[in-house]
Amino acid sequence: MITKHEQIIKYIEELPVGHKISVRQIAKDLNVSEGTAYRAIKEAENKGFVNTIERVGTIRIEQKKKENIEKLTYAEIVNIVDGQVLGGRNGLHKTLNKFVIGAMEVEAMMRYTDAGNLLIVGNRTNAQTQALQRGAAVLITGGFDTEESVKRLADELALPIISTSYDTFTVATIINRAIFDQLIKKEILLVEDIVRPLKNTYYLTTKDTVEKWFILNEQSKHTRFPVIDRNQKVEGIVTSKDVIHQARNKPIEKVMTKNPITITPKASVATASHIMIWEGIELLPVVDDYDRLIGIISRQDVLKSLQVHQRQPHVGETIDNIVANHISLKEETEEEHVYQFEITPQMTNYYGTISHGVFTTAIIDAANRKFRSIKKGELVVENMNIYFLKPVQIEHTIEIHPKILDIGRKIGKVDVEVFSNGIMVGKALLTFQFIDR
Repeated sequence: MITKHEQIIKYIEELPVGHKISVRQIAKDLNVSEGTAYRAIKEAENKGFVNTIERVGTIRIEQKKKENIEKLTYAEIVNIVDGQVLGGRNGLHKTLNKFVIGAMEVEAMMRYTDAGNLLIVGNRTNAQTQALQRGAAVLITGGFDTEESVKRLADELALPIISTSYDTFTVATIINRAIFDQLIKKEILLVEDIVRPLKNTYYLTTKDTVEKWFILNEQSKHTRFPVIDRNQKVEGIVTSKDVIHQARNKPIEKVMTKNPITITPKASVATASHIMIWEGIELLPVVDDYDRLIGIISRQDVLKSLQVHQRQPHVGETIDNIVANHISLKEETEEEHVYQFEITPQMTNYYGTISHGVFTTAIIDAANRKFRSIKKGELVVENMNIYFLKPVQIEHTIEIHPKILDIGRKIGKVDVEVFSNGIMVGKALLTFQFIDR
C-alpha cells in the first residue's frame, strides 16, 4: 500500500516543469499535514526534480540525466551567483547550454548569442533586449536593475533576467567552477550505474521454502539471494551455508540471516567494494529509501566497472587526479622503485607547506603503483599509519620510496619513506586488500 509520503512524491513528479510548489498548497490538495508535505518536498529536492530559490520559492524542475549533469539550469545559476530574479521566473527550470560574456559591441555580441545561452552583461539595456529576443537568458552584473520593458519581455518569453552584485569576471569564474564540480560528480561511479535491475535479479520471498533456493541456485548458479516480504522490503539474505542440511520444505525465513547489509543506488561503487571486502560478501542487495529491493550488485560487477572506469578519459580533476598526474617514476631497479613529485601551490596549506591530504594521497598512489608492478588487479587501502611528517616547502621535489614488506593472495603490506633534498621528511606503513573475483 502506498504511503502518504510516496503519494506526495508521485504527485510532485507529475506536476508540469516550472510549476511553483508550496507546503501549504500540497497539504491542502492532498489532505496531509504540512509536516508530511514539507518532508516530501525536501526529498523531491534531494532527488533533483525540485529546486528552492531564495526570493523566488520552490519550483518543479526537469530532473537531469547523469550524462547531462554538466549543464546547469537558470535556477541553479541564481543560487550560484546569489542573484535576484528580475523577470522571466517561469523559465527558471530551463537548461543553459553555454554562457556568453558581453564585453563587446552589441552587434558583435549577438553573433555569439543563441537560444539557450546565458548572456553575462552589465547595465546595457539594448544588449539585454536583443539577447532575450534571440532566446537567451540574461545575467546582469554589478548589481544593476533593468527597465520595466525588459522585465515584461522576459516574462512574455519565459526567459529569466537575473541581477547579481558580482562583477563579470567573478561571475564567469563561479559558473565555470560550478560546471567543473558537476563534471567531477559525473565521473564518480555510483551503484545506480551498475546495478542489476529487479527484473534481472533472482530473489526469494519470506513465504518460500528451502526448495526454492535450490531451484534458483540451479537456474542462476548463484549461492546468495536476498529475501523480501510482500511489500518488496528486504528482510534477509540466504546463502548456501544457511540451507545446507536443512529440510527442503522448511520456510526460508527460518534459515535466512536477518537484517542483512544493503546499499543504496547513490552510494559510490568504491564504497560498495569496501563493504564487500570488509564483510567478505559476494553480493549486495540495492534498496531504495524504504528498504525495498530494486536490484543487486555482485563483486564481479564492482570489479569489472572499476577496471572499465579507469580506462575512461577523465574531464574534471580532483586532488587525487592532480597528485597522480604529478607523480613520475624516477628510478627503477629489481629491488626498488623511486617516484618523484613536485609540490605545486594548490597542494599546500596556509603555511605554504605540503598539506597532509596531498602527502597521504601521494604515498598511497606510489604504493599502489609499486603493487601494480608485481600483482595485477584492483586494490584498496585497509589501514594506514603515518609515523611522522616534516614540512616540505612549495615547489620542492620529494622522492617516494615504497618497499613491499609482505604480499599474499588477499593482503599486502608496504613501508613508504619520503625524502626531500636527501633528508627523510615522512614515513608510513600501509596495508592493502586485493579485490578478486
